[in-house]
Amino acid sequence: MEKDILTTAEAAKILGVSIRTAQLLIEGGTIPSWKTPGGHRRVYRRDVLAQITGLAQPMTASARVIVIARPERIADYAGALAKVKYCVVERYTDVYAALLGIGSRLPSAVVIEAEPSDAGRLALVESLRSDPALGATQLLVVGHSSADMGMTRFIDGLEALPEAVEAAIRGAVEPPVPFDTPPSFPFPANEGQRLVALERSGLVDTPPEDAFDRLTWLAAHSLDAPVALLTLLTPTRQWFKSRYGLDMADTPRGWAFCNYTILEKDIMVAENLATDPRFTENPAVSGELGFRFYAGCPVVDPDGFTLGSLCVIDTRPRTLDDIQKQILASLAALASDEIKLRVTDRQLRRAAEPGISKPSAQARSSNKRDARQGTA
Repeated sequence: MEKDILTTAEAAKILGVSIRTAQLLIEGGTIPSWKTPGGHRRVYRRDVLAQITGLAQPMTASARVIVIARPERIADYAGALAKVKYCVVERYTDVYAALLGIGSRLPSAVVIEAEPSDAGRLALVESLRSDPALGATQLLVVGHSSADMGMTRFIDGLEALPEAVEAAIRGAVEPPVPFDTPPSFPFPANEGQRLVALERSGLVDTPPEDAFDRLTWLAAHSLDAPVALLTLLTPTRQWFKSRYGLDMADTPRGWAFCNYTILEKDIMVAENLATDPRFTENPAVSGELGFRFYAGCPVVDPDGFTLGSLCVIDTRPRTLDDIQKQILASLAALASDEIKLRVTDRQLRRAAEPGISKPSAQARSSNKRDARQGTA
């Protein structure tokens, strides 16, 4: 007879993930659990299976924010949210295009510009509020005064929007950061969620792929750099999914210049690593490698989590002009697109597998409410 109560290792086996990922999911509250008198975590089989069938909350929260605003105001919204960290903001002026974006991967927040003369926007809010699949998504309505209703907040102006978006992103349960002691390198505030997203990407320690190798080759030759890398940051390693001009397959996480890149939304450039106080004692700078220049751009997954970066490195101090920065950003965006295609492909393959039940939206919403109440 199958056990109703499972250990972390047994849950990991059912989910098809590492024990470390299962620990993050359980200790972070994504899978409800309790401790035995001996201090060991236990979970119910039904809660683990709910993650597989889609009846439970997503294993990783979203770092995506969707903005719907008028064309003449869209730049104002971009400026207001430019300093909100650890999220990807997608801006739409067309409602139907926005709905496609919302449906493709559920965002953490949807920002809607209210138009007093246009009842259609408020009708859109009501439509989104009634969608059970968006039960964990915060709706933020800007420019319309009203009392908050559940997951819907009404905000008078743009000044209050960044704080509201940050609160929506923090609203999801954050898995604990898996560092026993504070590391020597910086890491993002959502590092626990980021590491779960990295595990679920299935990219770490996989064979080389032409799609990624072409991008590092293009980066090196387009930017006249001897080294180009597609990096993925695990808790302990900087692993190279693709590398050009470097024999090493990985380095310790503490060596990674990309630790600083994943804190940013845009390109991070260090023109002279030897004089930059962040890197002067880095073994990749002071040792035999003798690196002197670094430029990297974040690579993100479909939910907006930064998994690593696409970067170029040189042994001489230098800089990048605006066109070169645009080239690097474009190549990093292509790397992100490749990762998104792989996620979509896995979802389609899984949906086609026999025996996987397709629960109704009402069942999904009910289970989300139960899960939230159980972890409150």
